[in-house]
Parts: sequence; structure tokens; C-alpha cells
Amino acid sequence: MNLSPDQLKLVLYPDAVLRAKAEPVSEFDDRLAGIAQRMIEIMREEDGIGLAAPQAGVSIRVFVCDVPAHPGEQPGEDGVRFATDGPIAFVNPTIIDSSDSRTSLEEGCLSLPDIRGDVIRPEAVTMTAQDLNGESFKIRAGGLLAKCLQHELDHLDGVLIIDKMSQMSRMKNRTKLRRLKQG
Repeated sequence: MNLSPDQLKLVLYPDAVLRAKAEPVSEFDDRLAGIAQRMIEIMREEDGIGLAAPQAGVSIRVFVCDVPAHPGEQPGEDGVRFATDGPIAFVNPTIIDSSDSRTSLEEGCLSLPDIRGDVIRPEAVTMTAQDLNGESFKIRAGGLLAKCLQHELDHLDGVLIIDKMSQMSRMKNRTKLRRLKQG
């Protein structure tokens, strides 16, 4: 974590930080809060719904997520949430349960501009994490929120959507990927 929060910017594929396994966070301080705040700013500047710390050039186990609710949408059965009430920071997140049912959704990634592809993921997940003060919390998520949590957690393990998308989606994006690799 050599960069100060105001130096953080969106990192694009094929930057090596996107493939590294991020380090756990042990210090919950103003610096961490500043990094999370800058990540939220980057996410909003890029019109995203999630951003992992490696995408901002910092290899720590933190991501932010802000999935808006659809009008009239309510939490589902068993307290499953489909949206956040504003941006949430997830520190040292872990999925502790996932549904057996899987769905395919076209995903994009801020670090892979113009790349979109179908990714199959569990419909619902339960995640534990810490907030910016180090307090533990748990969230049960479905729909787009569940997909966002899984996508951002993948980033913390160096996994990108191009690793998980269907073969057809990879083929469709091969020219764009080649251009990204060449810079």
C-alpha cells in the first residue's frame, strides 16, 4: 500500500496487480478509509456498481459495491438483499454459503473496457466481511447484488471475468482483448 489514496486510479488489463492474490487487511485506520473513499469515487466516475482495491492499484482485500434498488424492490425471503443502501465497503470478505441454483448474466468490468460476456454464478450468496472499523457483518444477497459481490471477490483472488465467461463470449471478445494486451 505505497500509494496515497489521492494517487489511486483505475488500473486496466493486463496490469499484473489484477492477477495477484490480494493481501488481507489488518490495520483499520484513516488510510484504509481514504482508500475506500477514493475507490467509491473511481467507481462512480466510471459508472460502475463495484470496484476492488486491485482495480485501483492496491493489492489488499477490499472492495466497494453500490447496487441501486429497482423501484418497489423489497428484500426477498430469508432477508435476501438485492440492492445496497448506498456504497458499502467490504474488507476481508468471504463467501460462506451459495445457492445450488446458478444463472448466467452478461457482465462487464471497469478494468476490461468494452469487454462483456456471459458468466454463470450462483443466484444467491452469503458473505461475511468487516467494515472500515473492523466490525464483522454478514449479508445474504441475490440478483445483481449477488453477482457483484462474487465478481468483486474474484478480483481479490486475481480472477477476471475473461477467466469465467463462456467460450462463445471469449471468442466474441478476442480482438478487443488483444488490443488491451497491446496497450
